[in-house]
Order: sequence, then C-alpha cells, then structure tokens
Amino acid sequence: MRIFRCWNRLLKRRCMQRDIMVAHQEKKLAEERKHQNIQNNKASQGQWGRAWEVDWFSLASILFLLMFAPLIVYYFIMSCAQYQCSLTDPLLDLLTGNKHLSEIWNRTPMLTYRAAAVYSLWVTFQVFLYVSIPDFCHKFLPGYVGGVQEGAITPAGVMNKYEINGLQAWIITHVLWFANASYFHFFSPTIIFDNWIPLLWCANILGYAVSTFAMIKGYFFPTNAKDCKFTGNFFYDYMMGIEFNPRIGKWFDFKLFFNGRPGIVAWTLINLSFAAKQQELYGEVTNSMILVNGLQGIYVLDFFWNEAWYLKTIDICHDHFGWYLGWGDCVWLPYLYTLQGLYLVYHPVQLCTVHAVGVLTLGLLGYYIFRMTNHQKDLFRRTNGNCRIWGKKPEYIECSYTSVDGTKYYSKLMTSGFWGWARHFNYTGDLMGSLAYCLACGFEHILPYFYIVYMTILLTHRCIRDEHRCSSKYGKDWKCYTAAVPYRLLPRIF
Repeated sequence: MRIFRCWNRLLKRRCMQRDIMVAHQEKKLAEERKHQNIQNNKASQGQWGRAWEVDWFSLASILFLLMFAPLIVYYFIMSCAQYQCSLTDPLLDLLTGNKHLSEIWNRTPMLTYRAAAVYSLWVTFQVFLYVSIPDFCHKFLPGYVGGVQEGAITPAGVMNKYEINGLQAWIITHVLWFANASYFHFFSPTIIFDNWIPLLWCANILGYAVSTFAMIKGYFFPTNAKDCKFTGNFFYDYMMGIEFNPRIGKWFDFKLFFNGRPGIVAWTLINLSFAAKQQELYGEVTNSMILVNGLQGIYVLDFFWNEAWYLKTIDICHDHFGWYLGWGDCVWLPYLYTLQGLYLVYHPVQLCTVHAVGVLTLGLLGYYIFRMTNHQKDLFRRTNGNCRIWGKKPEYIECSYTSVDGTKYYSKLMTSGFWGWARHFNYTGDLMGSLAYCLACGFEHILPYFYIVYMTILLTHRCIRDEHRCSSKYGKDWKCYTAAVPYRLLPRIF
C-alpha cells in the first residue's frame, strides 16, 4: 500500500512537470507565430505603396523636391511673365548683375482678394459636384461606367467604394463656362490667364494645407489605421504620405478628389482661357493652340470617361496621400502640364500644314496606343482572361500574393497584345502624346519641351518603382513574367 501511494505521487509529479513543459512550449510557439505574423504583415505591406524605411538617397531626393519643386514652378511661370518664356535670360541677368532677385520678386504679382475669391469658389464648387450630385451620366451614356464602384483591395484587405462622377462634373463645369462666355458674361474667359500668378499662390496654400492636414489625420484619426505607414522620418512621411486612403465621411476620398478635380477639370479650362487670351491679343487663335487644346482635351476626357478604371492604377492602388499627391495635384499639374498653352499666348505659332498634320497624327497615334493598351488590360481583368486579344485567346502567367490579414490572392499577368510587346506599352503611347503637345509649339524655345522631359523621367521612374514592387509582391512568378516580356517601354530597345 505504501509502495502504491509513492508510485501515485511520482506519477502526479511527472504529469505536473510534463504539463508545465507543454505550456512553456505552447507559449514559446505562440510568441514565434506572433513574431512571424508581424514580419509577414510588414513584408506584405511592403508590396504596396512606399517604403517602411528610408535610405539616404530617398531622403535627399525628398528634401530636394520639398525645397525646389515650388521654386521650379515659380521660375517657369515667372520666365513667361517677365522674360517671354526664356529659361536662360533670368539666370543670365542674375549672373551678370543686370537684375537682382529682389527686382524679379517685386515685379511678381502677389496674392489678391479677387484671386482668393475665384479660387475658393472654384474648389468649393468642385467639392459640391463631387459630394452632392450622384452620377447620372452612366444612365444614358452607353459604355460609360459611373456611379458607385469598388476600388482595389488595400494592403489591409479593405475594399473601398467610390462615387464615380468626374465626367459629370467636367460636363457641368464646361457647360457653365461656355454659357458664361456666350451669354451671361459674368466674367471674362481670360480670367484664369489674367490672374495666373495670384492663383498660383492660392494653389500653393491649398496644396500645403491639405498635405499638412493629411499628415495630422494619419497620426491622430486615420480612416484605417492598418493602412498607414510610418517611417519615423518627418520629411519622408510628409512627402509620401502616411494614410493610404484618407477620407472624410463615407464618400470624400482625398486621393480621388485631388487627383482629378481641382487640377484635371481645370486643365481644359486653363487651356481655353489661354486660347481666349490669344484671341484677345492677336485677333485669332492659331492652329498650334487648337492642336494643344484638342489633344490635351482628348486626354482629359479619356481620364474622366475611364475614371472607374483609374481606381486600379498606381496612384490609387499603391501611393499614400501626402505632399507628393496633395501639393502636386494642386500646383504642379495645373501649372506645368499647361505650359504649352501658356507659351503660345506669348508666342503665337502658326504651323505649316505638314507640321500640323504630323503633330496631329503623332498625338492621335499615341492616344490610340495608350487607350488600346489600357483597354486590353481592362478587358483581360474583367473577363478573367476569357476574351480575345487581337483575335486570339490571351496568354498569361498565373501569380499569387498575400495581404496583411494573411489572405492569399491570385492574379494573372497578360503576355499578349500590346502587353506582349513591352511591360508598360501604355506609357509609350502616353509619351508619344506628350511629345506631340510640345512639337505643336515649334522650336524657338525649350520651355514647352519641359513636359516631355518630365514625363519621360516620371514614367521611367514609375516603371522601375512598379516593377520593384511587383517583384516583391509576386516573387518568382514575376521573374517568369519578365522572361516572357523582356522589354519595359520600347520593344528591342528598353
């Protein structure tokens, strides 16, 4: 009996030791799994948007842009206003001592109450059209996709919904513009050109204000905390943004509104104002001005006709909202994308027939490539590959990736049609159109050609950035894709 009790105590002691050991092992495994999940989440989010950590080159680039991008915009606009669009004369005047910075600055128009009122009404009106009037164009325009649409899945696995009504806002705005120019005459069609520099200060104020607000919002009341990224570097976070999709209320999405409304709706109005000024000054609108208005107008209309498709692009799907998008959409886009029209006010170029036809052909061909390339991708995505590209069933490479919540998703990368020629052939078409805008201005000054230089740098950088992200996202599947489509922009060249 005594032996039995000793044996029983020994068994209990060993069971307790085993239970303690098992509990310790389970706790250790749970901690390891938690650490692994954190690393997986971080790696998965690294596939989207901007970096978690900042290298010295990125920081130097950020600081350069924050300091000099506003000065670049001012320099271009000032060169037109004071030096007939010469980019070299202001520098020569300063270097030779003919002028001082203070003289140039004193001749620059300052912010006026009129410009502030015009700009405030403009932005308020666009906010009203965006938030308060649901889209009705999709009800009577065949093929147009508007109304409530779903965006791409965010890194946190969220599917945002958007009110697509940009085409409607563009139509309403331009109908009112032409009604005023033809009948009401509340203001002159040249109002934008006449207040161009005072409006620049207004645009800068809005750009910095919305960028600062977006950063504060990301820290204290983000729309979705899981979709925020913090590097710990103030300048990088301010520039590239913290929140992925900052919103106010259910429908006011910062990225969709600022990418499209204040800048791109205004783009065609700005060009029309420049054309009106050319008519006022010279009694005619030159064929070069008509080409610039027409070709850029096609691009703007295409943007709003395909606004639902735009929800799948890099700006919405991958970029966070910071100064890069906030200030860029308010200032950089409307002021530097319209340089051709501004230049033609100061230098009214009348092109010969061959030159004009060549510019028109290049612009339309570039647009055709841009649109058809994007159409092929969109058709392929919508049908999950069950379609025909150039009369054939498309070829593709199957890929997979994992979101922050651990969900595995599958994608197909097409290797047929234009997408079999180059991995970013839509950018090639975009660059052809950009070159056409510049060529419409002749060859007397380099200022109009800033746009093609900038777009080449932007789209090449975007190619590299997009492919780096895709390589992290898809891994070995991406290597298979690049082997099947070896060129980025130009077949057999680059």
